[in-house]
Amino acid sequence: MDPATPFLDTTFWLTAAAIALLLLLSAIFSGSETALTAASRAKLRAQADRGSKGAERALELTEDNERLIGSVLLGNNLVNILATSLATALFTRAFGDSGVALATLLMTLLVLIFAEVLPKTYAITDPESAAARASRVMAPVVRLFSPVVAVVRALVRGILRLFGVQADPKSKILAVREEIAGAIALGHHEGAVEKEDRDRLLGALDLGDRTIEEIMRHRSEIEMIDVSLPPQQVLEQALRSSHTRLPLYCDDPENIVGVLHAKDLLRAIYARISQTPDGTDPFEGFSVRDVAKPPYFAPETTPLDDQLREFLRRKAHFALVVDEYGVLQGLITLEDIIEEIVGEITDEFDLTDEPEIERAPDGSWIVDGAMSIRDFNRATDCSLPDDEANTVAGLVIHEAQTIPDVGQVFSFHGFRFEILEREANRIARLRVRQIRD
Repeated sequence: MDPATPFLDTTFWLTAAAIALLLLLSAIFSGSETALTAASRAKLRAQADRGSKGAERALELTEDNERLIGSVLLGNNLVNILATSLATALFTRAFGDSGVALATLLMTLLVLIFAEVLPKTYAITDPESAAARASRVMAPVVRLFSPVVAVVRALVRGILRLFGVQADPKSKILAVREEIAGAIALGHHEGAVEKEDRDRLLGALDLGDRTIEEIMRHRSEIEMIDVSLPPQQVLEQALRSSHTRLPLYCDDPENIVGVLHAKDLLRAIYARISQTPDGTDPFEGFSVRDVAKPPYFAPETTPLDDQLREFLRRKAHFALVVDEYGVLQGLITLEDIIEEIVGEITDEFDLTDEPEIERAPDGSWIVDGAMSIRDFNRATDCSLPDDEANTVAGLVIHEAQTIPDVGQVFSFHGFRFEILEREANRIARLRVRQIRD
């Protein structure tokens, strides 16, 4: 520097002011990025619905995260590089070649503290409010930088394509459903959400991923009535049953011809008794088919949320499940789907002689083989996989590749399975113990 030239001249103060302004812009970019990416879109939507223009602008900006992040990074890098260049020029003028190192050190500290940590810490404390305020500044910036960001975006995708990576501009880092499920699971882990509430919320979210065949009552467990039986026997069987709706078959249990509702049967029989003269058999000429409703069949691959909507649309509670060949596989009720959300529903007519799962004194579980893996996981808070089988017995058979005998023991997925009881080719009861590391 020329000794005759004063250091603290007008150029110094103008350059210092420019550096301070660029640091302020960098802080705005950094804070806006954190606020807009960390803000909950659900909360922003709620604020926008209440009339917040800032929240509405923030929602519009976050619709295209790739464009938003590209614009913020472009602006942030521009101001940071320019500020560093000005500082280098200023310090070189004052200290010569050693000014480069001094400028780098000072700008690193200033950018780190005032343009990164401070604004991002402020933004993360209340991201929705910060996002609403930042949107006023960022909306014109995003529009201004959009052409450049579009070119950069195309260039980046082209480079990725050379390496076999396909970038989907419409994809989201986390789907909304996965984000909600993750928040619920995290809330339960941190103690903010009770286990029962977590199970109900996740159960409702899972309906779209599960099909009828996973929860249906198998055809071997369906209670049916033969339409060829005398009316008195039909009435007796309906009264003995714990179910109000019973399928009717003709000749072959595969040939379902109707569904009998116990209330309809009782109404019809009461009407005949009240209208039949004394001494005459009220059941004479009575046909159970006259009071049965047409059967409703549903494919076994139907998602549970679709089936729930179909039940509501039809105002029905009961469907017979068939496979792709039209062969009867089982049945499903509205209650079965609701139980996937709220848990087991029982009433005074449910047969509960043996519970599906019991905790043994040694810490293991005595499990009914027909218990679904999902119910087992709910009851024990474990995580047995249900990709290859629906029931605990089915999982053991799948992994063992055979129908095991009583006393056989298998270990897989971090659990030990001991066969306690077998009925024909079905595993009726087994002991499950978690293997500790």
